[in-house]
Amino acid sequence: MRTLGSFRNLGDPTVSAQRVRMGKPETNPQVHVGQRSLRHGSEEASAGRYLRVRMKPEEKSGRKSERFEVLRNQGNPTTRDLGEGRDRQIMESLEGEMSGTLGPGSISTGLHRVAELSRRKPGMVWTTLAHHIDLELLREAYRLTRKNGAVGVDGQTAGEYGGNLEENLRSLLERLKSGTYKAPPVRRVYIPKGDGKKRRPIGIPTFEDKILQRAVVMVLEAVYEQDFLDCSYGSRPGRSAHQALATVWQELMRVGGGFVVEIDIEKFFDTLGHRHLREFLDKRVRDGVIRRVIGKWMKAGVLEGGEVHETESGTPQGDVISPLLANIFLHEVLDKWFEQEVKPRMTGSAFLVRYSDDALMVFSLEKDAKRVMAVLAKRFGRFGLSLHPEKTRLVDFRRPKQTDCQRGAGQGTGSAAFDLLGFTHYWGKTRKGNLAVKRKTAKDRFGRSLRKVVQWCRNNRHLPIRVQYQNLTRKLQGYYQYYGVIGNHRALTRFLYEVKRVWRKWLDRRSQKRSMYWERFVRLLARYPLPEPALTRLVAQIAARP
Repeated sequence: MRTLGSFRNLGDPTVSAQRVRMGKPETNPQVHVGQRSLRHGSEEASAGRYLRVRMKPEEKSGRKSERFEVLRNQGNPTTRDLGEGRDRQIMESLEGEMSGTLGPGSISTGLHRVAELSRRKPGMVWTTLAHHIDLELLREAYRLTRKNGAVGVDGQTAGEYGGNLEENLRSLLERLKSGTYKAPPVRRVYIPKGDGKKRRPIGIPTFEDKILQRAVVMVLEAVYEQDFLDCSYGSRPGRSAHQALATVWQELMRVGGGFVVEIDIEKFFDTLGHRHLREFLDKRVRDGVIRRVIGKWMKAGVLEGGEVHETESGTPQGDVISPLLANIFLHEVLDKWFEQEVKPRMTGSAFLVRYSDDALMVFSLEKDAKRVMAVLAKRFGRFGLSLHPEKTRLVDFRRPKQTDCQRGAGQGTGSAAFDLLGFTHYWGKTRKGNLAVKRKTAKDRFGRSLRKVVQWCRNNRHLPIRVQYQNLTRKLQGYYQYYGVIGNHRALTRFLYEVKRVWRKWLDRRSQKRSMYWERFVRLLARYPLPEPALTRLVAQIAARP
């Protein structure tokens, strides 16, 4: 069986649908995709597997109505109204045209064609997408869902759900298509934020919710990945934080620095407006089944302190679908606004890089940066968002003079530096003596990572030495994998030293008798050597659009 991934993966040819009039095929058949009629045999015709059948006319407001039929195995076993605000469309099974359950090749082919049609027709509104969610897609969503995550309000683990997987997935699909699916509230927990003084709320959905959200994300990504701009990197297939950092570095070096506008949206995931999100979704997706379940997730509420609290705004961080909804929201609020309205009005050059709700604007001229700063708060306020008054700031990040750099300016402190995605960016000297934008681990990220190691060593100090060594090795390798960029070797070396010091401290406290002196610990490290820092050159090539 071919492994499914995102919609960009391969797909085998699928069977095209025919339009039938009074039980006989037409000589010039057509396929109805959403609200558009397309010629049979074209690429667009294969994108939707709905069959438009002219039935006995029914008079309605002086117009003749038609009814649509769809394969039962594509997940519409009910005749209830799926429109929600649109004219009633009765979904029934078609017998004799196709039989059996569609395989993985058909699924990936369908989503691939949805993506291709969305790319070619950016203004088209999709009214029929839910038929792509069937048992095969739910199985793939189950495969992609983490099995070791925290449990939701029902306490059900991945192992318990997988014990009767087929029946559970069939029940989930039936409840989704019939409209009887009830979104359970998310369980709210708090994790340390930044330097640890503040806490960030995280929502933990049930395992079944994660599966369904993953399936919906797979379908919606086929549409919205064609709309998202190149300046967006967060929570997108084939894109990473390292690519965003590489773009920032390349552009800053190309223009010789500039004026940086750091954008920090205050409590973005808690204040995201549902009304505005629905308006943004209306521009592209109006499928009743998908829109209804998204609305249920937004109104599911959170369980905290034994009580369920209703949510009037926001989407919980921790939901599988939240990053995609955040990208859709900020695509309209920030990305399109910057590309279509801001850049054409600028005198100098400008660029934007956004990773989820972290964004950065760079301008070559100070007057352009000040003009945007003057309207930025008003722009976000129009959509119910507010900017952090201290973290949203304008930084003069022009290339310093050689004399200023020799006196210590631009060494990662003061106004000549800014933070993005865990790295502090500053001007420094290369080995050849040239000025370049350099990166080092941000102070708050360094402290947060070290505190996690301290907590782990403290709680697991009684485990066997080999087990502790294996876990610390994996933690260090993961840390190097992200922070191991060129120019950050000093911070990585310091982190390794601090990890060794913390490990020795808690090994020394395994009993009341202190015995792990540095001499003995050095001998232990000779037997269990922790990995040395490894640098990874940032990938400059941006992932190709699907």
